[in-house]
Amino acid sequence: MFWYDSNKSTLLKRLLTTKPSAVADIKGMDEYAALQGKVSFHSADEGVLVVSDISGLPDPKGVCGGVFGFHIHAGDTCSGDKADPLAKTLGHFNPKNCEHPYHAGDMPPLFSNRGFAWSAFYTERFNIFEIIGKTVVIHDMPDDFRSQPSGNSGKKIACGVIQWQ
Repeated sequence: MFWYDSNKSTLLKRLLTTKPSAVADIKGMDEYAALQGKVSFHSADEGVLVVSDISGLPDPKGVCGGVFGFHIHAGDTCSGDKADPLAKTLGHFNPKNCEHPYHAGDMPPLFSNRGFAWSAFYTERFNIFEIIGKTVVIHDMPDDFRSQPSGNSGKKIACGVIQWQ
């Protein structure tokens, strides 16, 4: 099992202290101008270590901290139209045409701590070459991991394009 593999654990610890292979600089939409951060992608054996460092997440009223949908989308630009300013991010990155939540771009949600979220996880659902030029999107609601086609995670509130580092 992965978690008990001391070689893999050592590799992941080393990756956390090295320059990433790719990054996405995250910027919030106009209404969420304070939202910003970086998502780093480190090549690791057969997979990728994904590290996010996000600040300025909105504080949902009546809730003890927010939970936000977090995905890689298939589009190559953080733009859109008046109705959907991030429409060109398209749907979740899904090269194998899997149902949600098995898309390659489905990632664990971001858990806000007074507007700040940090996370790291390892995935073998994609490699660095496949995601260059794709977009990382933060949504205003948590992904329910059931609804088709994309988890009912609400409005897109922030975005960044994945680029080589």
